[in-house]
Amino acid sequence: MWSYILKRTLSLIPILFIVSLVIFFIIHLTPGDPVSYMLGDEATEEQINNVREEMGLNLPIYEQYFHWIANVLKGDFGVSFHMNTTVLDAIFSHVAPTLSLAIFAQVIALLIAIPLGIIAAIKRGTIVDQAVMGLSLLGMAVPSFLLALFLVLLIGVHLQWLPIAGYQPLSSGLWNHLKYLILPAISLGSIQAALIARMTRSSMLEVLNNNYINMARSKGVSERKVIYSHALHNAFLPILTVIGQTFGALVTGAVITETIFNIPGLGQLIINSVERRDYTVIQGIVLFVTFIYVMLNLLIDLLYGVVDPRVRLDEK
Repeated sequence: MWSYILKRTLSLIPILFIVSLVIFFIIHLTPGDPVSYMLGDEATEEQINNVREEMGLNLPIYEQYFHWIANVLKGDFGVSFHMNTTVLDAIFSHVAPTLSLAIFAQVIALLIAIPLGIIAAIKRGTIVDQAVMGLSLLGMAVPSFLLALFLVLLIGVHLQWLPIAGYQPLSSGLWNHLKYLILPAISLGSIQAALIARMTRSSMLEVLNNNYINMARSKGVSERKVIYSHALHNAFLPILTVIGQTFGALVTGAVITETIFNIPGLGQLIINSVERRDYTVIQGIVLFVTFIYVMLNLLIDLLYGVVDPRVRLDEK
């Protein structure tokens, strides 16, 4: 197992290098000057050139990249042009809301998707199965931002049950923390629940047709134990893969939802950084998010061996 972990960890290096290369050149080749934005319209050409020289933006682009990547390897992601703080401090100050939202949305997705997927598999071909699959298709078709706006209008504005925007840290109390996340978590989790439910149904149907399931039933094993102890356990690997992918999507793709609900997470940080042409922050966030995503994939691979001992990680 340790050799597998080491091999997978080393494989992250070229991925992160390619991502850093692509994002650096895309950002720096995009029209717009961060120095002009930072100094304002009244700055003279001499002032702009002096600041560009201080920041190293007057160097050839390949030299800028090598300087930046050398500092990244030392743990220095640079300093934000506009926030007067380091990039890592900016990321860490915004990552908690994003992770809280992603975890809460994933919990909602699992609570909805797993039971519905199991029920649809058990009731295959019935009106219940068709209803579950219809709901999942609707969930995949409706954009999360549209569902978010509908929830804001119905629950936040008309019923006034929950706040429609803002964020409170966990230190302010569990309920104060969660009540600001319920609406955005539902809007994100419902979309992911649709995908997980369809995968759960498909995986369960494949397992329920196996002979050992019929043998367990013929031996008098209760239907509940057959479903949850035998079928779900053996069908869980594909479901686990989708869970990992959806959680990665929640962490990396909540930009619009965070903007709608005014949540100060990574999504809002990267939107503000793009508007300000804050190159170092954009580059740092993309690398950070990429690292989280590939580490999630590594974690899912390791969990395969826990869920199913027949999976030998050393042989991959």
